[in-house]
Amino acid sequence: MTAAQLTTLSALRRAVSAIEPDATVRATDRFPLGLASLDTWLGGGLAHGALHEVYADRVTDAAAAAGFGLGVAARAAAGRPVVWARQDLVGLETGQLHGAGLAAFGLDPAGLILVRARDPTAALRAVAEAVRCAAVGAALVEIWGDPRVLDLKASRRLALAAGASGVTLVMIRLQAEPAPSAAASRWGVAASASVPLEANAPGRPAFAASLLRHRSGLGQRNWRLEWDRDSASFASASLPRPVVSVPAHRPVAAETGVLWRRAG
Repeated sequence: MTAAQLTTLSALRRAVSAIEPDATVRATDRFPLGLASLDTWLGGGLAHGALHEVYADRVTDAAAAAGFGLGVAARAAAGRPVVWARQDLVGLETGQLHGAGLAAFGLDPAGLILVRARDPTAALRAVAEAVRCAAVGAALVEIWGDPRVLDLKASRRLALAAGASGVTLVMIRLQAEPAPSAAASRWGVAASASVPLEANAPGRPAFAASLLRHRSGLGQRNWRLEWDRDSASFASASLPRPVVSVPAHRPVAAETGVLWRRAG
């Protein structure tokens, strides 16, 4: 590890300690996602202190995958700090995170530690360090493509670190196909049409989520979910009328400006 990387990791430790210096992990086996039918199907929710994977169905679903992953991390963190490591290529391809959008999602930007990583190796090293810190409520990492460094052995190391500290890790995969890993659950996520609010205001973030794999052997199942920022939980979504599909050629920022905005 280079001197610059060591400096970055040291800064990450100091940032976490400054936010919550006396935090200790809460020993609970599962955390609910907030929707009773979903949590019942999952046996009470998702596993704390485990690795969970979220695959974007398409590149244009990057914001949906990030939003779903952020919702899972927020539920696991329960108000404690969240570390989000992003490979630089992800920001170039999909846009940069936007503080106002994160606040509108219900996440306090002051409780978020953002790590920009030059490549997949740096992103995985940063999130591995974050996962080992019990003061962190949850950690996210966004990886582009199928880098060699992210193999079954690497996922096992991350899963073991999460299990030892109790910190839940959500890995968001973009432009990648599901592959064997040590994840406790694996999800496929796509953007879904939201229901407009009063006065035709933009609706809540909506997701088409598919459970692709679960460690306990649960079968595949699909849900249409919304994120309720007021209760910081997932809710069931329903469409009151037919909707027209969003054109595939529309810019990502136009479809998914809730979480980020285009840079440059």
